[in-house]
Amino acid sequence: MDGTANNIILAIAGVASVLLFAVKGFLDQLPDVFDSFRRAREAWQRLWGKQGEVATPDETEEPPPPVTVPADDQQEPPAAA
Repeated sequence: MDGTANNIILAIAGVASVLLFAVKGFLDQLPDVFDSFRRAREAWQRLWGKQGEVATPDETEEPPPPVTVPADDQQEPPAAA
């Protein structure tokens, strides 16, 4: 009878330790899951939130200067290797 009680106590302790290990592994993954959910939600809002808006250039930015090639540019383009 003493051996049976020992085995039951060891079995309960083993099951408890495996259960705690599994719960710890699950809880360690939660911050990554929450970060992924937040990024997905923000991407979804960017995708669907700006679809109805018309893109207009920002008034504070200057347009880039026009690119012009001088008329007296007589150089040959570089040869392909």
